[in-house]
Amino acid sequence: MLFNSYAFWIFLALIWAIYRLLPHRGQNLLLLVASYYFYGCWDWRFLPLILTTTLVNYFTAIGIESSDSKRRHRSLMVLSAAVSLGLLGFFKYWGFFTDSTAEMLSWLGFHVDMHILKIVLPVGISFYTFQTMSYTIDVYRGKTQATRKFTDFALYVAYFPQLVAGPIERSSSLMPQITHPRRKRQGDFSEGLNLVLMGLFLKIVVGDNLGFIADGIFSAEKGDITGSDALIGLYCFAFQIYGDFAGYSSIARGVSKWLGIDLMTNFRMPYLARNPSDFWQRWHISLSSWLRDYLYIPLGGNRGSSAKIYRNLMLTMLLGGLWHGAGWTFIAWGGLHGIILCVYRALGENFKLPALWGRIVATLIFFHLVCLTWLFFRADSFDQASEMLRLIFTQQEITPLSRYGFGMLAFFCVPLMAYEIWLNQAHTLRRLETVRWGWRAAAYCYIIFMLIVFPPPVFGQFIYFQF
Repeated sequence: MLFNSYAFWIFLALIWAIYRLLPHRGQNLLLLVASYYFYGCWDWRFLPLILTTTLVNYFTAIGIESSDSKRRHRSLMVLSAAVSLGLLGFFKYWGFFTDSTAEMLSWLGFHVDMHILKIVLPVGISFYTFQTMSYTIDVYRGKTQATRKFTDFALYVAYFPQLVAGPIERSSSLMPQITHPRRKRQGDFSEGLNLVLMGLFLKIVVGDNLGFIADGIFSAEKGDITGSDALIGLYCFAFQIYGDFAGYSSIARGVSKWLGIDLMTNFRMPYLARNPSDFWQRWHISLSSWLRDYLYIPLGGNRGSSAKIYRNLMLTMLLGGLWHGAGWTFIAWGGLHGIILCVYRALGENFKLPALWGRIVATLIFFHLVCLTWLFFRADSFDQASEMLRLIFTQQEITPLSRYGFGMLAFFCVPLMAYEIWLNQAHTLRRLETVRWGWRAAAYCYIIFMLIVFPPPVFGQFIYFQF
């Protein structure tokens, strides 16, 4: 069930109608059953997989907390990580590693006919694997207590609004909201409505409409597009992936608000960032903070020599790229972001431009650096990425396609960016909720008008479901 489908909203309405009549424990059981049903709608064969991950982390966390032996703590932690990462590695990376091994052997002169298993990628596996791992690691570090009620932990892992594309919640935030009774709070409905409408606008109006253009350009045959077409395709993809992913996170947060549960903010106007550190505090915040706390800091973080810091940055971003997808283009995407982080860190204060115009220039420069990395994220191969780069820098011929694409970018993105600049000036995502009802109603009417009048030619599945 997709958030942008009628089936999901019928499902949610039925759940909510029953949910509000039940006591706390009944609500949790209902949400757990609904979550497994929701996940089973994608492919019921993967229900045992998420259940296995849940059982392993549930019992290892209890075992860690119940024992005074540091050796046993380490053994259980290693077991938990091995199972979680082993399942993730098999389902997500088996084909990538076997293909890469076959290519390397062929390059060395050994022609090996390796049997490649065609493995279906379980939706959301990267998200719930990292969520369960953070829980067990936090229990191991003594930062959180292991829950003894299995259904509570199972709901923490499988909670349906954020199950398949995040945000990746920490147990210190989500678990108490599951284990303690949830009370009706004033403002939850209006905030949830704001989040859901904005999420649908981002996904359907911005993401899917611009995605239709981007997909057409990236699927074009070599020689069929010019540099201006390639550039428009890259810009369209930049806003497609933002609208798609931020839209999902916004809807997940809004739905959770209606259920009395707060999920973390996963996006905060990322294309207004002026440097990479700022960007990763605005884009996919739950993943970037996860990588910081469970990978970058344990590697040494900002401690030690500059060479060690650059090493830590590169390793973190390379593994972050690999988390996104099983392919060398994703590793290149992560590596490019690592290089950008290192360069900006080396420049330090020398790259800060003064005054308003300086900040605008810095934002535009960094936005185009992000777009450059998106090229490798979206391209099917290095050959396609290099060809599109060549076109962008050598063949800027305006075509009817590029004119159309530029017009669609302006039509859909200018209002969005104006709105985000307005939010950014107030340093809050909830500014719209504080204005007079008339202005808020006008904004909601605009969103509904755009949803009705400008539906995309093709309603696309959420991009991050494949990660």
